[in-house]
Amino acid sequence: MSEHQSEEFQQIEKLYEFSERLNASKDKFQNVEEYEGIIKMSKTSMKAKQLASQLIPRYFNFFPTLSTHAFHAHVDCIEDGDLGVRVQAIRGLPLFCKDSPDIISKIVDVLVQLLNTEEPVERDAVHKALMSLIRQDPKASLTALFRHAGVTPTTDDQIREKVLNFIRDKVFPIKAELLKPQEEMERHITDLIKQSLEDVTGGEFKMFMDFLTSLSIFGWKAPQERMQELVEIIEGQADLNAQFDISDTDHIDRFISCLLLALPFFARGAPTSRFLNYLNNHIIPVFDKLPEERKLDLLKALADTVVKKLILTTVEDLTKTTMKKLTQGMSEHNKAMSAAKTDEEKASVKTKKQNTTTGLRTCNNILAMTKQLHAKVPSFIGNTNINLSWKEATKPLASATTTTTRTIGGKRPANSNNGSGNNGAAKKRRGSSGMPNQLVNKAFEGISSHGGGGWWW
Repeated sequence: MSEHQSEEFQQIEKLYEFSERLNASKDKFQNVEEYEGIIKMSKTSMKAKQLASQLIPRYFNFFPTLSTHAFHAHVDCIEDGDLGVRVQAIRGLPLFCKDSPDIISKIVDVLVQLLNTEEPVERDAVHKALMSLIRQDPKASLTALFRHAGVTPTTDDQIREKVLNFIRDKVFPIKAELLKPQEEMERHITDLIKQSLEDVTGGEFKMFMDFLTSLSIFGWKAPQERMQELVEIIEGQADLNAQFDISDTDHIDRFISCLLLALPFFARGAPTSRFLNYLNNHIIPVFDKLPEERKLDLLKALADTVVKKLILTTVEDLTKTTMKKLTQGMSEHNKAMSAAKTDEEKASVKTKKQNTTTGLRTCNNILAMTKQLHAKVPSFIGNTNINLSWKEATKPLASATTTTTRTIGGKRPANSNNGSGNNGAAKKRRGSSGMPNQLVNKAFEGISSHGGGGWWW
């Protein structure tokens, strides 16, 4: 046995000796010397560090006067150059909270910073440590975790993305296990999600909405006011408090997308008034100035969303006005075709005629749908005799039909008003300083006194 191995063996033996004394003691508070010895051994050999990383959190609660010193030593192990030491230290983090639930949020903060690791084994240890804390105290742990899901001036985008991925992949799939008592915890996580929606991409928003609609409090037996709550969340993302800017194509895209997303909740009794008021007050007055493809997209969205007679007149009048202008435009295109001399000019006019023809077909489809909506029960719903040109013809298939959702990437501008209190603060990345200061600062906010006091989807 080499001198180094002999020394390491002695260190391990000493750690086991300290642990045995502490285990045997009926009044562990008196064994300060043993706990100090464990802390000291955490700064020696690799194997001693690994064992000390298990023992420091195990007896942490018995020595409040050494809490700062002990946690510093454990953080040093988390930042060690050896992967095995780091992994063992990460696994030990949940043990700090076993008898000290008041520091769960601080330990979650530390683990969140570690989500950015590129080592698969280390990342897996972080995931398991977080899940251990969430199972131990779902309310406190999820509250701390969701603080990193929102956007603040100090948000680190990379870490935020890791947190959202963790929530999506690890937390949401086992909601039935974690959210107990069910109604109380479903309400709590709904509130956490609402607080995280001030600046999200379309994909992130859809992820959160899909999860919310899977909760029992928003299930098929949920009262109308719950549907209204979901629509209000969607209204916030649609920026219905913002003045409409004709040049902001992202806003009209977002409006259309949110309108479609709200459709199932309108059908279940949620009010449509805010969407309609915004449409009437902001969009219809400048409808003629919208790009042609936006006009048609908006009309399609409105046609698919028409579930109450309240908006029939708006849709029909808007469609008829559009048809009239498209018909006039077709006449002008015919004249232009006759006057065209070059092949390039003829090709350009031909393209315009094709676009106009598509627009007229869309308008005819919409009028066909709204006509039947005047009946008490809209018979076009599920009626395969009405063929809409923007939808594929129904074919008999053995497999289930899948619904395609529009996708547009990119976050909205930071200064956009989403109706949910966004102050428009620009996002700033955390400094690139080393992890030691970050972890210690996060961890010791409160621990040192432990024991003593393009938006679319």
